[in-house]
Amino acid sequence: VQLVESGGGLAQPGGSLRLSCAASGFTFSSYAMSWARQAPGKGLEWVSGMDSDGSDTYYADSVKGRFTISRDNAKNTLYLQMNSLKPEDTAVYYCNANFVGVNFWGQGTQVTVSS
Repeated sequence: VQLVESGGGLAQPGGSLRLSCAASGFTFSSYAMSWARQAPGKGLEWVSGMDSDGSDTYYADSVKGRFTISRDNAKNTLYLQMNSLKPEDTAVYYCNANFVGVNFWGQGTQVTVSS
């Protein structure tokens, strides 16, 4: 089982980044997927989630209206489009796969928002 995040980096306030999470080793289309983040010195914060077929999406209030989660089950990939980035979005972003209580996590990708 592998989840590999990519697309992180440095962005200016108001800028955009698109994160990707490539999945392998399990039936991606059966799993609900989500993004979480951990800012320096803080705990893990859930950011956004999507059910297995993409019909329902969920967002933390802190990112609602700015971030968009999506998935391509044919490519076994999860995405997070992040717009209007703020310095407080700086964190390591992790993707998560969940199915009946079984959880897989990626290694994370760093997002830094700074001028």
